[in-house]
Amino acid sequence: MTDYREKAVRCVKDTVLPLQKKMFQECGCDLDAQYRKYGDLEGFFARVIQPGRIYEVGYPQCVCPEVLSGAVRDPAHCECSRQSVAYILESLLPGRSITVETVETVLSGGDRCRFLVTVD
Repeated sequence: MTDYREKAVRCVKDTVLPLQKKMFQECGCDLDAQYRKYGDLEGFFARVIQPGRIYEVGYPQCVCPEVLSGAVRDPAHCECSRQSVAYILESLLPGRSITVETVETVLSGGDRCRFLVTVD
């Protein structure tokens, strides 16, 4: 079985994470402010559902290089994206409990990749 957490960390730790950290810091380390300011980018969207607690984040299309290359077609692989969202948020909000649920993914037949995030 694939260790999606390890794969996710390798995929985003030197690319997406530094970018998200920069935006987070620019917004006063306030996730609500970050998502309001940067929640409508070409390759990423985010929406505050309940300030400070519940968010929807995702991608308007699949961004996984393995999927885009045609090497992967199994919807189970989308666990890697869920884990990357969790890893990034755990890095931005250390000590907080983060839950990330998959709402829909392109590989599973969805229009886009969406995740529901709860911060406790």
